[in-house]
Amino acid sequence: MKRKIPVGILGATGMVGQNYLLLLQDHPLFEVTFLAASERSAGRSYESAVTGRWRMGEPIPEGIRSLKVHTIGDDSAPYGECALLFSAFSANKDETRRIERGYAAAGVPLVSNNSAHRLTDNVPIIMPEVNPGHLAVIGEQRKREGWERGFIVTKPNCGIQSYALPIHALKSAGYVIKEIITTNLQALSGAGYPGQSTLDVIDNMVPLPSEEEEAFREPQKIFGTLKDGRILPEDDLRISSSCLRVPVVHGHTSCVWFAVEGDQPSLEELEEALCHFRGEPQELLLPSAPHPVIRFTRDNRRPQARLDRDRGKGMAVTLGGLQKSPVLGYRFTALSHNTVRGAAGGAIHTAELLEAKGFLDMDKKIL
Repeated sequence: MKRKIPVGILGATGMVGQNYLLLLQDHPLFEVTFLAASERSAGRSYESAVTGRWRMGEPIPEGIRSLKVHTIGDDSAPYGECALLFSAFSANKDETRRIERGYAAAGVPLVSNNSAHRLTDNVPIIMPEVNPGHLAVIGEQRKREGWERGFIVTKPNCGIQSYALPIHALKSAGYVIKEIITTNLQALSGAGYPGQSTLDVIDNMVPLPSEEEEAFREPQKIFGTLKDGRILPEDDLRISSSCLRVPVVHGHTSCVWFAVEGDQPSLEELEEALCHFRGEPQELLLPSAPHPVIRFTRDNRRPQARLDRDRGKGMAVTLGGLQKSPVLGYRFTALSHNTVRGAAGGAIHTAELLEAKGFLDMDKKIL
């Protein structure tokens, strides 16, 4: 029986960290052996550290309760054995870069939920079904930084997960798409815990201008190309995006308008491309890969967050409302689970791809 890869979580006591622990429970490839959080939690057992703060619907996994919590970034701590870190701690971008680079320099790969390195030209933003080839930049990243074994890979902003994958499916079928307009309706859980004030979100929707730049710059990089050890963004892909926080607990929804260059396909042709799309994770049968990854519906009242966010164990994208539009030509509505596909689940999915591609050293690395 193949031994499991020992992994750790930075920010283990937060909402994303807690979700990691549930999703990694009984995972066929990974075993959680190391936890780190802020100084207020350090030195305590995990169960003690999250007393009164465990927000998941299931209990703390049995094997995690007694694990000691270490301090994030404390290189003198006796970390034990850990071959991969999931980074989900909260800090400003400069501090995040310093800490994550410190772990990579120590020889440990990181899959990061943070935004600090997403636009660094030799750090890939990975959506496993969309741009697995960008993992090739890891070799140049190690060379440039002088890292022998460590590296940094990021996952995208949760707000783009719902529409970037369908757009990629259409591009993969040969359709040239250069113009996109999106309105991203983001769930409350995207703000973490306790999130925004109740008075802000009841009977209200809150614009999120800080999310809008990421909503167009990250897809440009994800759809970009590798050249000379860097990822060059697809700058001629024009995306206009607005983002709002809405009174939904889980599930980010994107309303998307897009233009297809050249001959205009029928709706039936677009539907076929979406329904038949399979990415590399589906071909590799990765543990978290949903089959199919895009769940197409002709029901004009779907997708709905409460009904569709958990499809594919929270890893699928549900797409409906495909129709012709007088603006740009076509439109659809898509939904993804922001705390599964868009956060911990998406990072675990990326780690599975890294393992399948041979980027994770099975020799346990002692930090």
